[in-house]
Amino acid sequence: MAEPIYVPKINNNDDEVKLIGVDISVGDFVDAGQVIAQIETDKAVVDLESNNEGYVLVINGELESILQVGDVFVWLGQSKDEAIPESNKKNNSVQSAQQSSAPTAKAKILLQKYNLKADDIPASGTRLSASDVQDYVSNLGHGSSPQRSSPQNMPAKTITAEETKPIVSGTEIALKSHERGMLSTVTWHRDVAAAGYIELPYDQSFWEAYSQSFGNQHGLLLSPLLPLMAWRLVELCAENPRINATISEMKRYEYDQTNLGFTIQSGNILYLAVIEAANQLDELSFVNRMIELQRNAASHKLNPNELQNATIGFSSMARWKVGRHIPILSPHTTMMIAHTVDTNGQAVLGASYDHRVLHGGDVVNTLQKLSKPKPSN
Repeated sequence: MAEPIYVPKINNNDDEVKLIGVDISVGDFVDAGQVIAQIETDKAVVDLESNNEGYVLVINGELESILQVGDVFVWLGQSKDEAIPESNKKNNSVQSAQQSSAPTAKAKILLQKYNLKADDIPASGTRLSASDVQDYVSNLGHGSSPQRSSPQNMPAKTITAEETKPIVSGTEIALKSHERGMLSTVTWHRDVAAAGYIELPYDQSFWEAYSQSFGNQHGLLLSPLLPLMAWRLVELCAENPRINATISEMKRYEYDQTNLGFTIQSGNILYLAVIEAANQLDELSFVNRMIELQRNAASHKLNPNELQNATIGFSSMARWKVGRHIPILSPHTTMMIAHTVDTNGQAVLGASYDHRVLHGGDVVNTLQKLSKPKPSN
């Protein structure tokens, strides 16, 4: 019997995703766990894996099209000519008919803010999406502007800078999924956050001593220095929820849990791996989990849910002995810690931060506390 692969729900607030890459064709045989496509949400670009093995019977969706969460994306069969269940065909047709032209939840919010009607805006998919509304507003920006009560009521991202075509001749190369993810992150940092940066030199001997003692106590083969510093950042989120927050609808949105995102360079790919609900782990469990994700990244075996929904970030370039690096904020975060040790052995802690949420004093206070292990009681 044919088996469906559904469009997954990546983020709680997303009821649609964009199809940006397809790695299979009708008639191909795919294995369970094989990457079949790349999808883009408001927060990340992730690989979509097959949950079964079989022959590809149908692919519902074209590149750059909008897919509805919960719809069938691919049908798999035990043979190339297996039939698709008629009941599912009818259900999908009814569902598509019911959803046609209806705005998504995010689109409804933007329609209300801009005092627009859904019928006036062309939809790129079966439903009117938030991106459709934003594109419409962007086009209006070249002439008239939609009515709104005040500039403060505008969503964070409305009109983005237009890219101009290069004058010098060259070749256009399609971006891979991780490159599109980086582009999405950088664009959010550029267009939404009011980004600032502060750094603080510090004495790393306290962390080196604590790291060595911790590693010996628990029989760790690798130095746990960076995981221990990241764990301290998780503790600081509990002490000051402002650093584990973002801006949403003109309010500070403090997260209920801490999802610690940390950068991992694996070959030419830069990952932001995420330890979800890090605040629910103890120190040793957190260190082991971070080491596990580093190993998974080295072999490019991170799961999609290990690459999304960071609420705060940590990045280190100590291995390259640089004196300074200013990391890009991940979407919907307000702080990314920058750690390095230069060629002279000087350790430096820095932070990129969203000035809409934090001021310099908040950042300096966090860096000062992060420069040493938590005092023992």
